[in-house]
Amino acid sequence: MRIVVKVGTSTLAHPGGLLNIRHTEDLVKVWSDIQNAGHQLIIVSSAATGLGVGKLQLEEKPRDLITKQAAAAVGQCELMYTYDRLFGQYNHTVAQMLLTWEDFDHPQRRRNLQNTLERLLELHAIPIINENDPVACEEYSLGDNDTLAALVATCIHADLVVLMSDIDGLYTADPHTHPEAALIPVVEEITPEIEQLAGGVGSSLGTGGMLTKVTAAKRATAAGVDMIITNGSHAEVLYDIVEGKSVGTRFVGRKA
Repeated sequence: MRIVVKVGTSTLAHPGGLLNIRHTEDLVKVWSDIQNAGHQLIIVSSAATGLGVGKLQLEEKPRDLITKQAAAAVGQCELMYTYDRLFGQYNHTVAQMLLTWEDFDHPQRRRNLQNTLERLLELHAIPIINENDPVACEEYSLGDNDTLAALVATCIHADLVVLMSDIDGLYTADPHTHPEAALIPVVEEITPEIEQLAGGVGSSLGTGGMLTKVTAAKRATAAGVDMIITNGSHAEVLYDIVEGKSVGTRFVGRKA
């Protein structure tokens, strides 16, 4: 199975931006085990800007573009150093790829991206992908890594996208304000009613929210790829997903 796993800032970092060591180590251990079982993993990882905020000891996420880009540049080094060190403990090689919208929009660049990813997977390397935040201008910005994960999945014909966030899935109402809200286990079609259930923003250090996830699900499912939204606080949930168990909210891809 070829799986694109997107992990959010809220899962990898503490609210202040410093790395959540326990969660990150647990995730890498499970990802390595799934790779050992013969599956192909592509990780779309947020947290560069958040880690940069912590590393630079900024009081909050920057509001101006230049400082955001600077924080992302610092944080990306920290992020890849951590992944390289942790995956190396399980004898796995990682590869860094920083992308912008132009890499998907331009036919030749898209082919180059496909070829590189395919070759990395053939070589049993684990691509770690993030948006190229330090240099991405507004024109070519993807905006969030939920969208990036869906784009990568459609580009390389993945079997599944898993968005690991700080919420269990899509609910019938906001579970933070409506305790009676129920988790929706399966979405066969993304209707206007489903889209209306999504809204708001993510954590203070992240860029996403449920709206971006549902929008990403529209893109993935249109290409025939299933997408699952699940809580990233428990790394072992990926074992259940690989085994086909019901976890979080699954958006069913439209098969040709």
